[in-house]
Amino acid sequence: MFKMLLQPLDYAEALLAQFSNLARLADGAELVGTFIQGVARLSGCELAQLYLLDATGTRLEMNTECLEGQLQFRDPQSLPPDYHTEQLLQFSLRQNRVVCLGTLSDSVHETRFLPPRATPWQSLLCVPVVDPQGSVGGLLLCASDQHLDLHGVAESLRHLGAFALGQMHLLQRLSRPVDDPAGSSLPSGISYGLIGKSAAMRKACSLLSKVLHTPYTVLLRGETGTGKEVVARALHDHGPRRSKAFIVQNCAAVPENLLESELFGYRRGAFTGADRDRAGLFDAADGGTLLLDEIGDMPLSLQAKLLRVLQEGEIRPLGSNDTHHVDVRIVAATHRDLKQLMEEGKFREDLYYRLAQFPIQLPALRQRDGDIIELARHFADKACTLLQRDPVRWSDAALDHLAAYAFPGNVRELKSIVERAVLLCESGELLVKHFALHIEPPSGHDRLNLRERMEQIERGLLIDCLRENSGNKTRAARELGLPLRTLIYRLARLNVQRGDFND
Repeated sequence: MFKMLLQPLDYAEALLAQFSNLARLADGAELVGTFIQGVARLSGCELAQLYLLDATGTRLEMNTECLEGQLQFRDPQSLPPDYHTEQLLQFSLRQNRVVCLGTLSDSVHETRFLPPRATPWQSLLCVPVVDPQGSVGGLLLCASDQHLDLHGVAESLRHLGAFALGQMHLLQRLSRPVDDPAGSSLPSGISYGLIGKSAAMRKACSLLSKVLHTPYTVLLRGETGTGKEVVARALHDHGPRRSKAFIVQNCAAVPENLLESELFGYRRGAFTGADRDRAGLFDAADGGTLLLDEIGDMPLSLQAKLLRVLQEGEIRPLGSNDTHHVDVRIVAATHRDLKQLMEEGKFREDLYYRLAQFPIQLPALRQRDGDIIELARHFADKACTLLQRDPVRWSDAALDHLAAYAFPGNVRELKSIVERAVLLCESGELLVKHFALHIEPPSGHDRLNLRERMEQIERGLLIDCLRENSGNKTRAARELGLPLRTLIYRLARLNVQRGDFND
């Protein structure tokens, strides 16, 4: 780590002292100030800055700055709300790579994030900082008006930054009230333009925040109508590729012979009717995001070509002998069990493991406690705006009626039902009669006893858990805290079939 330094022993002693100082501090503000001043001394740079991602993981904000050994307290209004347009910072953040430039004045890189200075900045070091969860949580930046080789300190500053960020998180946890409910610190859907504050939705948004600023492929799983395309768009709109194209292709909506040309494009003369060159969707999404919806319905012949794009980042249009590189983030979505398709020989195993680099399970609407009412109000307001009508009121009976329904079609079904109700509503108040929901209350002679009710509840819990784990009984048993044999016995006793949890 110290082999590139002129005085490695002195540097190691100073680094150890910095670790020791940070470990004994109990105040968050003092810890960050001590850390950034220590970084400036260790690097020998006039400027040291710490950038951190916000709680949602969507915005990069400057946290602390040290110039000429003194902490700077710039007016927050004078700082950009986000640094998503700064290519140097975003490259280091997205790729988790150290950026070191020794002749900054001769480079073509924009450095508007550096404070203006009479003597131009010459050397720059940008180091990604990893949080305790192993994700990139921010950036550490050093700059000097001298020509310095900062490669030698990059690795040690990376470790020091990770330690400082871990100490900051520890102090935040210790200062959190004891009665803070579990999961309340997770980001809600509103952080990404999504609607929902339920625990299930917060969990999904927490996973979304972890992968937002990475180049990883994301696999969105969930029942039909759970909003997979909406989540994919949120992943694009709040990530570093937001200024580029977001392209959607439903793999089940296009015949096999057309899907290949849609995705990869073609050259003139490739087939009958190809009278000109045409770019495909991968080229259209270059620099942006391509959502491959219903990926489980992609033909096997195309799966091999998609695998090459994921592995090499290269595509070859139809009728061409040459390949070219594209920079596309792929998000795949499906309501089908890809592992089951893999076992049936309908989906490539190597492609599955490439796509499932970061899977996110979207909860069914029945699992999102409290979100039904919030979503219903949102859809009603949008429908009224579209129809240029005054906002409608909700009767308590209508809200209770919606909350009692299971919504097998999930959010898509809820949206359609609410839009129809708004059209039917003439009094300005939504009533039960405006909703075509068939909820049959149990009759007196069919009333269930306690045992039957408990079995119904248990059966629903088992089915939901198996769905969340893609039908894997071993993982489901572990999550439920049951021996596998007990789970299998309960499934047989409650007549739970594979079709109940595999859509």
